[in-house]
Amino acid sequence: MSKTNWYVVHTYSGYENKVKANIEKTIENRKLQDQILEVSVPLQDVIEVKNGVKKKVQKKMFPGYVLLNMEMNDDTWYVVRNTRGVTGFVGPGSKPVPLTETEMKSMGIKKDDIVIDFELGDTVEVISGVWENTTGIIKQINTHKQIVTISVDMFGRETPVEISFTDIKKM
Repeated sequence: MSKTNWYVVHTYSGYENKVKANIEKTIENRKLQDQILEVSVPLQDVIEVKNGVKKKVQKKMFPGYVLLNMEMNDDTWYVVRNTRGVTGFVGPGSKPVPLTETEMKSMGIKKDDIVIDFELGDTVEVISGVWENTTGIIKQINTHKQIVTISVDMFGRETPVEISFTDIKKM
């Protein structure tokens, strides 16, 4: 697999979520999951005061933009560029420019790489969070999102639970 990078796509204002949904649907239909890994509309929590009442709301960090973690090739460029609501990639002319490591870290996109010492089938214990002190068997590992899916016994049934790499330890 080629190297994936984060790219920025410009959209019509207010169409960010629609563009995200359309790209995700196209990824599924064209089976491009291994080339377009993630579509994101970054949000931030903001406190708004209306009529003297404080309310916590989520606002788009970059209105008019959608972020994509993808492998750049003719197919992926065509799919994204021809999605309804997309006006183009950010970059000179028609050549998309990937985000740098520094830009990704400042936006909170790029996480530091974590070296893991577990693999599929290993039994792990959850060390923090809602599932603390729960044990489970690793069924899936997603290194891009830095999560594992473990199988937990809940009321006599196997239940899949997604846990961050940092919240588990090998038994």
